[in-house]
Amino acid sequence: MSLENITLPNQSFATTQGEVNLAESTAEWLIIYFYPKDSTPGCTTQAVGFSCLKDQFDALNATIYGVSRDSVKAHQNFTEKQALTIDLISDKEEVLCQHFDVIKQKNMYGKLVMGIERSTFIFHNGKLVKTYRKVKAAGHAEQVLEDLKALQAA
Repeated sequence: MSLENITLPNQSFATTQGEVNLAESTAEWLIIYFYPKDSTPGCTTQAVGFSCLKDQFDALNATIYGVSRDSVKAHQNFTEKQALTIDLISDKEEVLCQHFDVIKQKNMYGKLVMGIERSTFIFHNGKLVKTYRKVKAAGHAEQVLEDLKALQAA
């Protein structure tokens, strides 16, 4: 488990449910996951995974936000098409992406591009307690849920 020195930024961001300031979140547990692009296979797998488990996360006092560089409109289309129950943050200016250091050089079909490295962060009462880097989409939501239960039991 890598604990980085990352805080919640005191700034408002556009989401599928309006504006949110992560630093002002009243959630006991905050899960922020970064993904490359709406409506792509891996990102859909991950978003649907978190959505399917949302009731269980809610029962543990955990709020989930997905973050990508897509627009709010793209997020709304993605949410509608996949019946997502989690809130998505639009980070078109890469403010959150830079803050959490998730923009990495990737090899896309033989071409080097800068993109979002799939990453997840768990905060407890505003303090970072667990970090996941280079996440595989399949099964990730289940892993985060199990880890959250373990963190709460500790």
